[in-house]
Amino acid sequence: MELIRTRLPHRSTTRDAVVVIGNFDGLHLGHRALIDRMHSLAKPLELVPSLMCFEPLPATVFDPSNPVLRLMSVRDKIIETRRLGIQRLLMRPFNRAFASLSPEAFVSEVIVRQARACHVIVGEDFRFGASARGDVDLLIHLGSSHGFEVHPVGAVEYFGERISSTRLRDRLAQGDLETAEQMLGRPYAMSGRVLRGQQLGRELDFPTVNIRPPMPPALSGIFAVRVTADDPAGPQNHPGVASLGLRPTVGGKEWLLEVHLFDYDGALYGQHLSVEFKSFIRHEKKFESLDVMVEHMHRDAAKARADLSAPSHQ
Repeated sequence: MELIRTRLPHRSTTRDAVVVIGNFDGLHLGHRALIDRMHSLAKPLELVPSLMCFEPLPATVFDPSNPVLRLMSVRDKIIETRRLGIQRLLMRPFNRAFASLSPEAFVSEVIVRQARACHVIVGEDFRFGASARGDVDLLIHLGSSHGFEVHPVGAVEYFGERISSTRLRDRLAQGDLETAEQMLGRPYAMSGRVLRGQQLGRELDFPTVNIRPPMPPALSGIFAVRVTADDPAGPQNHPGVASLGLRPTVGGKEWLLEVHLFDYDGALYGQHLSVEFKSFIRHEKKFESLDVMVEHMHRDAAKARADLSAPSHQ
């Protein structure tokens, strides 16, 4: 997969792509409908299936004091788009200068010169250009003059409600992993490189591996998880219990995903791990002492073991 993270036009002027455009945080089933439509056009026409997204998320740029809760990291987005058959990923840097582009400039500079689109796939509520003045009707009009076709795709629903990243964030915030999985079409997971921590877990006879989550994460609390390493020699679908939060009992100030792998003592520093969230156990809380915290950690671990032994989580 070709990854493009520059603002510059592509050196080639050949129009060779079917491009799907959006934020794609989470890559849920609503996004998958857009991608499926892209593939249905790209394959028979022998065009490059391409995805354009924006980093950081536009809403965070406009209101940095209230950043959007992230469903996935940039690394996870790259991995998932590759898995979905994207051959060209345009991860367009988003800032206020970019946001000030007129709809006409967005089309000529971004869609035509950078993405080299012959066909463009967007959601039916797609907006673009300064002050979000552009809509699908304008995109169709501009596309006719710039030589590309526009294909709007309707929303995908789950139990009568539109699947969206906003709704997915709400479900994760409530610990509703079952609904989140239905909207994603896969279990919710995050991955990252194992960091060196303060070794507090090992001192408490509860060793953990530490991973930095996407910032700020869309969920928090204590969870039953399964862990898989990129290295096939490492743990594969291994059961564990995880805490994702700020660690208030020990004065933590930064978000951290701490995972205790059951009955595993291998060295994992520096490895990339994928953590799949299987069930929600409880919300994070501040305990009155380390002894009380450790008591709850063992209760959480017992609950996680029980959840993971259930048929639906094996």
